[in-house]
Amino acid sequence: MFMLARGFRIAAAALALAGAAVPALAQQTAPSVAPAAQPDTTPWIYRGSDIPRDPQWHFGTLDNGLRYAVRRNGVPPGQVSVRVRIDAGSLMERDSERGFAHLLEHLAFRGSEHVPDGESRRIWQRLGVTFGSDSNASTTFTQTVYQLDLPSADREGLSESLKILAGMMENPTITQEALDAERPVVLAEAREQPGPQVRLEDAMLRLVFAGQPLAERKPIGTTEALTAATPEAVQAFQRRWYRPERAVVVIAGDADPAVLEQLVVEHFADWQGTGPAPETPDFGTPGDGHPVSATLVEPALPTLVSFNVLRPWTVTFDTMRFNQERMVDLVAVRIINRRLESIARSGGSFLAAGANLDDVARSANVTTVQVLPVGDDWERALREVRGVIADAVATPPTQAEIDREVAEIDAAMRNAIATEPVEPGSQIADTLVEAVDINEAVTNAEGSYIIFRGAVDGGMFTPEAVQAASARVFDGVAMRAIVNTRVADDTATTRLAAAVEADVGGGERRDTVGAVDIDDLPVLGTPGAVVRRTVALDDPTIEQIAFDNGVELLLHQNDSEVNKVYVRVRFGGGINALPADRPAPGWAGEMALMASGIGDFGQEELDALTGDRQIELGFGVGEDAFILAGQTTREDLADQLRLFATKLAAPGWDPNPVERARAVLLAGYAGLSASPDGVLSRDLDSLLHAGDPRWGVPPIEEIEALTPERFRAFWEPLLAQGPIEVLVFGDLESETAIEAVAATFGALAPREAMTQPVPPVRFPEHVATPVVRTHEGQPDQAAAAIAWPTGSGSADIPESRKLEVLAAIFRDRLLEELRSQAGVSYSPNIVSQWPVGLPGGGSLVALGMVPPDKTGFFFTLARGIAADLVARPVEADELQRAIVPLIEGLRRRSTANPFWMALVEGGTRDPARLAAVRSIADDVVGTTPAELQALAAKYLQPSKDWTMVVVPEGSAAAEAAPTNAAAVGR
Repeated sequence: MFMLARGFRIAAAALALAGAAVPALAQQTAPSVAPAAQPDTTPWIYRGSDIPRDPQWHFGTLDNGLRYAVRRNGVPPGQVSVRVRIDAGSLMERDSERGFAHLLEHLAFRGSEHVPDGESRRIWQRLGVTFGSDSNASTTFTQTVYQLDLPSADREGLSESLKILAGMMENPTITQEALDAERPVVLAEAREQPGPQVRLEDAMLRLVFAGQPLAERKPIGTTEALTAATPEAVQAFQRRWYRPERAVVVIAGDADPAVLEQLVVEHFADWQGTGPAPETPDFGTPGDGHPVSATLVEPALPTLVSFNVLRPWTVTFDTMRFNQERMVDLVAVRIINRRLESIARSGGSFLAAGANLDDVARSANVTTVQVLPVGDDWERALREVRGVIADAVATPPTQAEIDREVAEIDAAMRNAIATEPVEPGSQIADTLVEAVDINEAVTNAEGSYIIFRGAVDGGMFTPEAVQAASARVFDGVAMRAIVNTRVADDTATTRLAAAVEADVGGGERRDTVGAVDIDDLPVLGTPGAVVRRTVALDDPTIEQIAFDNGVELLLHQNDSEVNKVYVRVRFGGGINALPADRPAPGWAGEMALMASGIGDFGQEELDALTGDRQIELGFGVGEDAFILAGQTTREDLADQLRLFATKLAAPGWDPNPVERARAVLLAGYAGLSASPDGVLSRDLDSLLHAGDPRWGVPPIEEIEALTPERFRAFWEPLLAQGPIEVLVFGDLESETAIEAVAATFGALAPREAMTQPVPPVRFPEHVATPVVRTHEGQPDQAAAAIAWPTGSGSADIPESRKLEVLAAIFRDRLLEELRSQAGVSYSPNIVSQWPVGLPGGGSLVALGMVPPDKTGFFFTLARGIAADLVARPVEADELQRAIVPLIEGLRRRSTANPFWMALVEGGTRDPARLAAVRSIADDVVGTTPAELQALAAKYLQPSKDWTMVVVPEGSAAAEAAPTNAAAVGR
């Protein structure tokens, strides 16, 4: 997999707010300088840095120059996460080698000196590894990283895995046969990228990084270079850059660090580079003498403006002062973004706008501002956004604005300290790898907080300092801007160049929302009384509590996830309550319902109330219930519940979020026709449910018809009807949690019963020829889908789990044949859908992005796999390679509360769901070849399959489509 460059790690505060892992950020005292005669014993990652060390990491350097970092981490139990980073990405390629770094990543996974072609995947499957998620790799501009998460790693399995990885680095199999097999996969990966987005990305790189290698060095490479690649040329690239001194091995997992160090030495110490060590090329610096503006015409993309202020990349040492200054920059950017969001919410000239500060691929430090206008008037939107920025540069913010941002960062960082003990080892390993890539050190959450508090206590967050930071992040050596328009405009480039330089004066100021008190919400009523309390499940222990108003609570006290409490409120009928005979604005609920407000609190007030606390306000439409969801803490649980309960009792109906949701969906609607996967995301769900309007993206006419009045008329009665089930799982005190539910949901008036019948859910009829949809994108892109109807409901949940095993085997065969052997698709997949809460709609669906002339091949292959599964029982090894990763996935997920919530939700109305929890492992482990063969015979019937293709407009396949296919098209 190739990736674009990551942004720089801007200080722990930003990452904590984004939910990302925290890199090094803190210093307590500068390290003492060792006497000159003594060797430097500073761990390699801390040299030149005054960041305090994270004592959990053990660092070392082998005699061959390879660096390593290992640590113990027991989350999830038994897992060990391995990362091997090579300091070589697309910026290290020569003109004739464009794409070689990424191609080499693919070849290394195929085979190496220790394993034959394709065998490493099978070995890791037997160890419980899921291909693509537990074993993967990524290539960026500056690095290639091999990733392996061993879910249940004993010493033998870990040693075998490190041996394989070491062989992949030192001696991958680069033969003509391997190259001929994998080159089509890489070309398929490039072909499957959505064309409009790729063209926008390419145009932005060429403009923003003009004069630097980054402008023309995307990791995916070029078709010409990849087609011309020879084993000798790829081998030369590998020998030049895959050297131990350019490698870092990172291991974080449930193992003794001494053992991990020993295994690194055992498998990597003999690795020696070939020939002289290369010099890392010069990535250049941004400068003048290049175009300031550019225009792209992509009708499938919304009108979009991006302008960038560039400075040279100067990160050499990760120090306390550097991070504290970046924190001030961060606060300045946050204040600007909050002002922009406030304008967008209240009906400004833009739907969304925001600034971001990045260190990009060791090439430039960039401030990027992106603007999504309302409609096509990009000049007005850009002027308004630049006015807000100009005001921030010219006028100090208020101390109240600063204090709000600092308080939110402080709360996020304190929460990061509390939850650090349950941070997954995979995330910790990734954090260190990314830190190495951008010359950072690492510390723990407490160390990061120390640096942040040092900046706060040192008086760095003053109005004058933040104003200076606003000026600093919008000052640079070059300004570059690009606009995408829906129609060609010869004057747009010139107008854009003038617009980014025009004097815009000061923008509209937004006063900070004053103090918001949750007690200003409407009173809910008298706390409810508990009328029944039983044990719904004994392993794990889940209690079921009923209140006198009919509300049911499922409660699970579990401190394994420190300081995390998960809340899900299921009410009403979900999809079952939506009309199946006509379009309705159910689709707009997820975007606009919570944003419409609670009581008299709109979005601004809710942000002020929850910003420095751990409270989330999510909404979704489930199969048989609407769902309010959030992650909180035991301290904030009562208020989290109160906000959700008040949303049902006294919902707000601010029209602006509805108007914004409508405009956002309309802005992106054309893009759904621009690629095969866009068409699939728009139409497939609806087609798989025989055109039922409850599924799929609504027709554009339905979106255009949405009004705040229609939205309210639809959703208001749904909020008031149907039973309520509350799930509270996590690090909590049971009695306190029950009291909090009693005071909120228990205090609501009894609910209206749902009287409307549940509509049927239908699978489409078998078609003799595929249903045809067309797309407006690349002429070499197409997609194919084949589906079979299966089951639904809670009575046969055990059967649904065995279907997952069947799907895993089907998926592995499809991947092997379509990708590894034929090379016509990068990421084919098969999904088993068994809706527990619906009266139908289950399916087994196989999907593949393929060339237009290979759709028939896809169907032949998929039907052949299905027929073979019906005709013959699977062999023992193939069954094991399917079951073990599934069981390991269950085991890992079972350490987290959301796993159990998903299993038991709805159980207060449907006890069969609770009963099925007890057999989950046995249902998978106990699956036999005979059972799978019987399931295949039951469900994979040729007379019931349904097929679909998405082909380019104007192609032969589109012209030959049956006339009845056009009748159901868009």
